[in-house]
Amino acid sequence: MLVISKREVERRVLNITSEMARRNLDALYLVSAANIAYVTNFFHIPTERPIAAVVLSSGEKILIVPRLELEHAEKYSYADRVLSYDEYPDEKHPMLVIADYLRGLGLEGKRIGFDVDGYAHIYGYRGPRLSEVLKASYSYERDLIENMRLVKSEEEIRLLRESAKWASLAHRLLQEYTRPGLYEDEVSLRASMDATMAMARALKGIYRPAGWASGARAGFRGQVGKHSYYPHSLTIHAIIKKGDVLVTGATALVSGYGAELERTMIVGEPSEEQRRFFKLMLEARRIALESIKPGVKCSDVDRNVRRFFKEKDLMKYWRHHTGHGIGLEYHEAPFFDIGDNRTLEEGMVMTVEPGIYVENLGGFRHSDTIVVTKDGFEFITHYPEELEDLIIPA
Repeated sequence: MLVISKREVERRVLNITSEMARRNLDALYLVSAANIAYVTNFFHIPTERPIAAVVLSSGEKILIVPRLELEHAEKYSYADRVLSYDEYPDEKHPMLVIADYLRGLGLEGKRIGFDVDGYAHIYGYRGPRLSEVLKASYSYERDLIENMRLVKSEEEIRLLRESAKWASLAHRLLQEYTRPGLYEDEVSLRASMDATMAMARALKGIYRPAGWASGARAGFRGQVGKHSYYPHSLTIHAIIKKGDVLVTGATALVSGYGAELERTMIVGEPSEEQRRFFKLMLEARRIALESIKPGVKCSDVDRNVRRFFKEKDLMKYWRHHTGHGIGLEYHEAPFFDIGDNRTLEEGMVMTVEPGIYVENLGGFRHSDTIVVTKDGFEFITHYPEELEDLIIPA
């Protein structure tokens, strides 16, 4: 089965309660969807309705959900207990109900750690903090679980490798379907649909779709032609033309875990300028990859790449750090950034994606997902990287 096992969650909770004891916590209150999934394997669509997980010092895992999620949580989560409230905002605000539940668990006056004090203000939610409705001693403990999520288990890496297979298929179809004269939308939707249906048929019943997204997807997200200059563009319904630089992205969520695969493609014979910047991007990528091994600071990987940019007088084309952690969230700690001095450890999963962005020409960025090994790293994503393999016939 391509799902996180109960045994894996039990291992996590054992580590969590051990750290809670070290920090003198009686309970850990979690609102982050990724943290909730980490401790209960429950995936949900975050809305204005608060959802929280509570880990007691005994190791008991409790989910508190709105009524509409009750049966869903009871069937699919690994929580020991599922409690519910009626609705938001309702006659009695959900945070007041949650406070009552925590009193019933004997937590009033105790020491409670949290990742969010109450609930995040999303989808129009408004409400009191937990610390305003329940008398207790509180401490901000976001790093407690985040630190544990930095290093991936064998089960997590297995799901990420499976994700990478379907991301690669989606991207292969994207490349195959891309032709001048087509809207970026029709290419993206066709590739994503075909890859998702192949994934659904192959994995039906042995993995769990999670959150808003399901299946595999690949696309351009507006990074077409000169508009690929914007690293985080939004779709512009561009029509693909000969001479365009195309920056792509592909992923596939497998039981909540998604790898990242990105490539730069060019429509028709590349110009000398396009070839130059593509080659420089590959060189920056090589420097980043050669820097990765256990014991190296994340900041030093990014520092080496930025040094290359400075030496080649490319800083005017620089826009972002070299990469980021990935797993339950598409961007998560640690970061290949000069401001992140955490040390790489075996089992960390990262993206590597230094980019070059040239106004009136386009963006040049590959992204691969890698796992740090005892000797260096291994690719999780696999896809051609050389320019000649990424030229679209015009």
